[in-house]
Amino acid sequence: MQFRVLAIAAALAAMLAPPALAQQKSRLLTVQESGTLRVGTTGDFNPMSYRNPATRELEGHQIDAAKELAKQMGVKVEFVPTTWQTLINGLNANQYDIVMTGTSMSVARAKAVGFTMPWGRNAFVPLALKTSEGKFKNWNELNDSKVTVAVNLGTTMEQFVQKELPKANFRRVEAPARDWQELLAGRVDVTISSLIEAAFLTKEYPQLVVLFREQPKNVIPMSFLVPIEDTVWLNFINNWIVINQAEGFFDRIGKEWKLVVAD
Repeated sequence: MQFRVLAIAAALAAMLAPPALAQQKSRLLTVQESGTLRVGTTGDFNPMSYRNPATRELEGHQIDAAKELAKQMGVKVEFVPTTWQTLINGLNANQYDIVMTGTSMSVARAKAVGFTMPWGRNAFVPLALKTSEGKFKNWNELNDSKVTVAVNLGTTMEQFVQKELPKANFRRVEAPARDWQELLAGRVDVTISSLIEAAFLTKEYPQLVVLFREQPKNVIPMSFLVPIEDTVWLNFINNWIVINQAEGFFDRIGKEWKLVVAD
């Protein structure tokens, strides 16, 4: 039944495409012809996409979603390593067909990439060492030249800090290093994390604490990324999301990975 519904969704996606784009070969067709779905993923965002230290295999919410997409399409999945600062370039260079790694939507990204409909929502919170938990009373106190804030290059957190905390001392961290590693080392005062990752990090590292837990900022939709010009592929993935939301797949894997998402 599910394969039949997806086949209908694929046909509708092709019918809805503008004539000029319909003449181009969509990722929907190339994936079916090759028998492989190429998924760009960063592998550094637990519990979304990360490598199990024991097995070195990719695991996480987004990895499960990618495997389910490939399964329902009747193809195999190939995970292609990428980084936050290069994931859009890699997509546009045809290194992979879709990005599934826990990306959130932003206007800046939307200029260069196609966003699917959201599958969930996220928000930002500051992370600090427990030893400095009482140092800051609110978000405004982070917007100070005496405060050093770390974020990862290429993330929406980077854009958020530039806009909302312009007075802070801004430290960009480049993959494969992570911003929270700077925090653990005591080189920065806070990092700006997502609700999803912060929940994992505070369990993994008891010395970390979430500040202003009841006042998350920048509640934004989370989405998969596809090439901006491929409306057939975009329509198909949107249909796949709707079908699997209705069937409870995203709720199920969200519970399995204990995702903490924004209301």
